[in-house]
Amino acid sequence: MMHCASIVSAPSYAFPFRSGSASTTPTAISLTKRSWKPPPSMAKGPVRATVSIEKETPEANRPETFLRGVDEAQSSTSVRARFEKMIREAQDTVCSALEAADGGAQFKEDVWSRPGGGGGISRVLQDGAVWEKAGVNVSVVYGVMPPDAYRAAKGVPTDQKPGPVPFFAAGISSVLHPKNPFAPTLHFNYRYFETDAPKDAPGAPRQWWFGGGTDLTPAYIFEEDVKHFHSIQKQACDKFEPTFYPRFKKWCDDYFYIKHRGERRGLGGIFFDDLNDYDQEMLLSFATECANSVIPAYLPIIEKRKDLPFNDHQKAWQQLRRGRYVEFNLVYDRGTTFGLKTGGRIESILVSLPLTARWEYDHKPEEGSEEWKLLDACINPKEWI
Repeated sequence: MMHCASIVSAPSYAFPFRSGSASTTPTAISLTKRSWKPPPSMAKGPVRATVSIEKETPEANRPETFLRGVDEAQSSTSVRARFEKMIREAQDTVCSALEAADGGAQFKEDVWSRPGGGGGISRVLQDGAVWEKAGVNVSVVYGVMPPDAYRAAKGVPTDQKPGPVPFFAAGISSVLHPKNPFAPTLHFNYRYFETDAPKDAPGAPRQWWFGGGTDLTPAYIFEEDVKHFHSIQKQACDKFEPTFYPRFKKWCDDYFYIKHRGERRGLGGIFFDDLNDYDQEMLLSFATECANSVIPAYLPIIEKRKDLPFNDHQKAWQQLRRGRYVEFNLVYDRGTTFGLKTGGRIESILVSLPLTARWEYDHKPEEGSEEWKLLDACINPKEWI
């Protein structure tokens, strides 16, 4: 995960940073007692983070926009303004649908801003009739990207080293955990990112990109549900580019892989990042279509499964799969781990975690059981449509 300034009190998946991966394998353990002396930089005083994070300020009311200055003046035409409008409308639509499905519970809302501009709206519903925990967050954030982070972006020559680069990022992020083990968990997020580098900055061209996706994580497989979910994702993709669905499905399967378990978090969907190799207007429309497809892809499944009877064994299995969800989010998810390392708004960062989860030592489902079928599908992803 790269380091970047002032962005992490937003939803845990909100921002598209390019990431490299590196691993080290210890070959020996030394038990020799050694004295340790701090390096000079630590000996002189407290460690200072290279990323400066502005503290958020609670707000009593939702502003009409979180955009600042010039962005607001250009609100009728800018991609920034139209993307903010889209994610805020999507948040309202999704939250209204989830409250209706629950039949009584309502979202708690927190609105926050930052002194330097931007802010967000965090909404959480928990302990409802249908939803154990449902979070739907939006954010609009301004910050300054350190040089090392920017050099990992597209198009930056390795022999040119830009200075700190201002950036803009906006996104919607949601994770929905139902109570019934036959009702699947859903995650979706869509985001837009721009850099504001001066036109003549060496090695720092202005850039923009989109990222996001929607994926399904059931504890039990109902094949008709999974096919329905994937068919809606494919329909959204096919309206814009026939290669999108197969490309983004594989990307989703690869991204949500729990390496230490050798299995995927769920049964996939679509996922894309750093997308800027198509027309900007087309990609804005594509992200909008994907966000608008969340409810038709998911709510029909919830309506069919939310009231099915279940037993303690099935609930325990759901909790074990929730444990896998926690493991992925805390160990591998780029947005979550970045937020934890850089001191963002913790309640927004961890909103993706379920209210309850379970770990059992060396648990293995009986071969051929419904639980085993789910695990097998997570180990060996398949084509659902």
